[in-house]
Amino acid sequence: MSSVKWRKYFPVLLLGFGLMGPWGFSHAEEAKPLADDPAVEKRLLVIAEDMRCLVCQNESLAASQADLAKDLRREIRDQIRQGKTDQEVTDYMVARYGDFVRYRPPVKPSTWVLWFGPFILMLGAVGLLGWVLRRRILQRPPELPLSSAQKQQIEALLRDQP
Repeated sequence: MSSVKWRKYFPVLLLGFGLMGPWGFSHAEEAKPLADDPAVEKRLLVIAEDMRCLVCQNESLAASQADLAKDLRREIRDQIRQGKTDQEVTDYMVARYGDFVRYRPPVKPSTWVLWFGPFILMLGAVGLLGWVLRRRILQRPPELPLSSAQKQQIEALLRDQP
């Protein structure tokens, strides 16, 4: 568009932005901090980063916006305010929700499947692939030597090519 067309709309645009300013931005508020004490919030983030959201399962408790995650963060804040250590808070969460709530659960018999299961599955898959390939190689029919008539046909075809 040329600048001539904009000139006739300029007063309308100026009036529109001028009227929108007082009403459009007057209701904006400053973001409220999640915790009254920044130290509590910092400890909460350290603890929640090491925990899994039970709803999302692929997000940390600190990053998740699920309602359960918000409730769990509120519970962690309350325990921090009560003076519990990070380990006590983590132990409480594990006692309540199990080792699954931690991103890095401890290595013990009940979590061996979590730690070693993927490697066992991968070794099994590689073993199965090797077995299938070996069977295919062994079941391949043996190569038979060419007869003299076939050799003559091949030589004739090669001579006829330009």
